Formats: sequence, C-alpha cells, structure tokens
Amino acid sequence: MRALIVDDERLARAELARLLAVHPEIEIAGEALNGEEALELVARLVPDLLFLDIQMPGMTGFELLERLDEVPQVIFTTAYDQYAIHAFEVNALDYLLKPIAPNRLAAALARLRPRPERSRLEQVFVRDGDRCWIVRLPDIFLLESEGNYTRLHFGSERPLIRRSLNALEEQLDPNLFFRAGRKEIINLKWIDKVDIGVNGGLTVTLRGGLTVDMSRRQSTRLREILSL
Repeated sequence: MRALIVDDERLARAELARLLAVHPEIEIAGEALNGEEALELVARLVPDLLFLDIQMPGMTGFELLERLDEVPQVIFTTAYDQYAIHAFEVNALDYLLKPIAPNRLAAALARLRPRPERSRLEQVFVRDGDRCWIVRLPDIFLLESEGNYTRLHFGSERPLIRRSLNALEEQLDPNLFFRAGRKEIINLKWIDKVDIGVNGGLTVTLRGGLTVDMSRRQSTRLREILSL
C-alpha cells in the first residue's frame, strides 16, 4: 500500500519513516512538508494512505483534505491532542499522538481497508463550518444538485460539497448510484419502497422516509434495474 507522509517537521517525517520500515506492506511513495506540496504529490502519486499532520504553516491537514477530489485513507499524526475528537469526527482510520509509539502505529495500520478500485470514488471529505467528515460513499443515500455545489445526505447530516453533481456522477459506481432526475442521484441500496406517481412515473422512498419523484424515462430505467 502506497503512503504519503505530510508533515512540516523533518525529524517527525524521518522518525515515521523509520517506524514504517518494519511494515513491508507500506511503501512510502513520497513526503511533503506542507499542504501545497502535498496537493501536488497526491495528484501525481495517487497514494492509498496519508499520514497527515494537522497543524502546518499555510494550510492545515483539514484544509488539505477539503481540496482533494478523491480522499485516500487517513491516519492523523500530531502533537496537539485537542484535535483528537475532531479527527475522529471526520472518520479517520486513527489518530497518532507524537512521539508515535510503535504499538500504536501497528494498531492504526491494522485498520487499513483493502485497496479500492481507483476508477471509482471511495470516500469524500466534507466541511460545514467547524464540522467536517470523511464520508464513505455507501453511507450517502442521496445527492442533490444546488448549482455548482452538491448537498450530500448521510445519517442526519445535509452538508454541501464544493463539486457539481455532474462531476461527482462521473466517479460514482453505477451499480450503487442511480441518476433519478436532473437534480438527484439516489443510492440503490437505500431504497425502501417504490410507488407509481400521479404522472405515471415512480416515486422512490428511501430508508428514513425521504421521497424522490422520477420522470417516466428514468422510471423505465429504474424498473429495468430493479426488475419491477
């Protein structure tokens, strides 16, 4: 698994690289000393894993994640434990406090998920004021277009992401997500029931009670997919 170390402290990067030497499953693809450098390396190296410091000059680790179109798996590394709760709110794999203990590193690596197919989006970073999340795509049950932004529905949250619905659709798994209309994409796994609407199209009810009305054309496509 290819990893990128992002930390503004040279000694911290060197120490983490030393600790990772006993984990042959991790290949250090590169190192970045700030967010701007990390953006360039993520685009070029396409790492599976980020070891990410939070407090860095110019751009924090959270701000870096917000600017990534595709978010790898993340293990935060920092000397500031007040960020721990915030880190876990964004669904990181783990949070390692410096100086990093070898057993804590091993425990964090044990949480790594298998490498996903790179052709499909696996997870996205979402920020709403002071709150932020790393959201896995299967947990999103509805995506709604709002101009050049998209509103994501997951759990009880409804934040906006700075990407258009059309741009997101290109990276979504068509076996999981369905374009229900001009402004909506639904997660097929979250469909609770399907009814016939007044115009002959279908009305989809998602788990939790949210409904989406569909045109006749899209209704025909959904009937074929669901064998209705």
